[in-house]
Amino acid sequence: MRALRTAAGVEFTSLLVLLVNLATVHWPAVSSLTGPTHGCAYLFVTVQVMRTPGTNGRTKLYALLPGVGGLLALRQYGRRQPAAAQGPRAAERR
Repeated sequence: MRALRTAAGVEFTSLLVLLVNLATVHWPAVSSLTGPTHGCAYLFVTVQVMRTPGTNGRTKLYALLPGVGGLLALRQYGRRQPAAAQGPRAAERR
């Protein structure tokens, strides 16, 4: 789950960088660096969610959304699991 959380953050952050670059200076070097980074993070999130056993259809559809899909899928995972299944320190984090 930690890898999915990291990839979702990279996916969202790289999309923001791409959009800010597009709206402001539009440097090709930034686009050529963050474009593939965003694509790899998107693919990683999608494959990770699809391969996770017990994932429902809504979570899989959320994972297909570029940019925010990973964050939405993580949110669905958090809603679906009871506090006992999230680990012994889950109650402390709330």
